[in-house]
Amino acid sequence: MKVAVVGVGLIGGSVALAARERLGATVSGYDRSARALRSAVERGALDRACDDIAGAVAGAEAVFVAVPVEDLPAAVSQVLEAAGEDCVVTDVGSTKRAVVAATDDPRFVGGHPLAGAESAGVEHARADLFEGAAWYLTPTSNTGGILYERLHRLLRGFGARPAAIDADTHDAILATVSHVPHVLANVLVAQAAEELAAGGERLPATGPSFRDATRVAGASSSIWTGIYMSNADALANAIGRTIAALEGVAAALGRGDSEWLTDWNDAAAGDRRRLLEAQLGGGELFELRASVPNRPGVIAELALELGRAGVNIADMALYPAPDMSEGVVALWIAGDEPAVRAEELVAGLGFPVARA
Repeated sequence: MKVAVVGVGLIGGSVALAARERLGATVSGYDRSARALRSAVERGALDRACDDIAGAVAGAEAVFVAVPVEDLPAAVSQVLEAAGEDCVVTDVGSTKRAVVAATDDPRFVGGHPLAGAESAGVEHARADLFEGAAWYLTPTSNTGGILYERLHRLLRGFGARPAAIDADTHDAILATVSHVPHVLANVLVAQAAEELAAGGERLPATGPSFRDATRVAGASSSIWTGIYMSNADALANAIGRTIAALEGVAAALGRGDSEWLTDWNDAAAGDRRRLLEAQLGGGELFELRASVPNRPGVIAELALELGRAGVNIADMALYPAPDMSEGVVALWIAGDEPAVRAEELVAGLGFPVARA
């Protein structure tokens, strides 16, 4: 298999390493930085460094676009112009609405791996970066089913857990669980620095709570300014909700309401436990087989319906009929209850479905 990577920083470089080491793929790559390309070759991430996008994607079966979010629409457009008709194209951007809205090409599937590190650059890339990581996919009604399945299998090969979600929901969720934490980390370190300056004294050694909460403070502006701007409305909304919640805590402190504070703190413990259980949940795999027509968007329809219900597709396979008029989609779902729910949802879409 031939894979191409456009942009060979931490994520692009890790995609390349995972494709080569875990899947035995031949990987070509392009980056505007000649230094990054040299480093990628030296790290063993690329078989071939290319001078332009067209050269990198020539003959590729899958292309990963790993450039800053503000550059994604233009870069994806260039890749699609150069890629073959049987090539699936995806990106790894932290926001999805802009790039998904920019193209209706059936070869493109928006993507976002929930993986990374504090250190940027291909020199920090790892083949195991995506092991066990959620990898959001944002298919649309135009998405080609066979290409979506190919990408899904690739990501599973990387060790990731792909899950379908629509672009609007993705950006709203990420504003809360990723972008606001970065904003808060920056605010906390700024407040601590102000306390130091105001007191004119050495700041005491910080405890683990402060270090944990501010681990992502000051993350690369070359990446994060673009993320903030591309998700500005959703991020501003999430910040507003955060401010309201903090004002609620301040009000309870002001009136000396220890009972409210205890309930609030206990609720946070329960919420965190449920979130972790949802992330780490698994169980026995159950196979469902659904008969579907061969029409654009049918795989995206299935994946998004299950994704909205919180049912994760552990793996999938397509078995088209000889005349390509219809086919069978095999879905592997972890856990009996999610499998029952998935069967109900697929049937609710009007597709015949049964457990294998």
